[in-house]
Amino acid sequence: MQVFVAVSEEGGLSAAARKLGLSPAAVTRAVVALEQQLGIALLLRTTRNVRLTDAGQQYLEDTRAILASIIEANEKASGINAEPGGQLMLTAPVLFGRHFVLPCVLDYMQRYPGVEVNAQFLDRVVNLVEDGFDVAVRIGHLPDSTLRAVKVGRIRRVLCASPSYLAAHGTPAHPADLQGHTIVASSATTPRVEWQFRDGGDTSSVLLKPRLLVSTNDAALDAAIAGLGVTRLMSYQTAQAIDKGQLKVLLEDFEEEPWPVHLVHREGRHRSSKVRAFIDIASERLRTHPLLRN
Repeated sequence: MQVFVAVSEEGGLSAAARKLGLSPAAVTRAVVALEQQLGIALLLRTTRNVRLTDAGQQYLEDTRAILASIIEANEKASGINAEPGGQLMLTAPVLFGRHFVLPCVLDYMQRYPGVEVNAQFLDRVVNLVEDGFDVAVRIGHLPDSTLRAVKVGRIRRVLCASPSYLAAHGTPAHPADLQGHTIVASSATTPRVEWQFRDGGDTSSVLLKPRLLVSTNDAALDAAIAGLGVTRLMSYQTAQAIDKGQLKVLLEDFEEEPWPVHLVHREGRHRSSKVRAFIDIASERLRTHPLLRN
């Protein structure tokens, strides 16, 4: 089962062999023996890669749950369950990670000296399984998947510009007015700049051509503060600049519903102690944060 999961997650027999420290021949024999025992094909093999059959996909989900249960049983038997250890891999958006997740990580590491943390703060969505992450912060509505999620708060998406820009170019009164303004956008999530707004009981969208397109949200924030134009970011990203008077919020009456914030992980009910302990600490801290209670 462990070999089968490794092949599925690594996308190939050779990659799984490297991960497990086995020979490719040993990995192949293990998978073939498992398929013969079950009497079904779990994988479709080509010269370049392997992919799961429908039966293999279902078996993968069930197998992960079984292996997680074994880990939990071993931890309980050895006493490790009370003291998490090993390396935790986690990811979050850059600014969210810096301001919200890092304090949770520090608390986690102070409580459990036996853990190590690899925290990747990236303004892009990563694949937990393919990239080997244990926990990720997801902002927005989640697609259906086999991942598990714990909701920890909500945040707004706010439209804003600097007072100097608004003094020179005027303040938009309706989303359609944005067509006449200089737009600063981040391509961190998508290169297509089509902003959604709520207009009464309906939802409308405005397709915009940005004058400045940057790859990170903090760059868009800096450009807006400098007076280049109008941008749209998460409320936690703009909170400090708004408090200082560097930015003003625009079109509040047209804002979308706040977006949910989740801690996402790929383990089931039987989570390893290191994952369970981090989620417990992070969810407690994040749920009480004023910027996540919109």
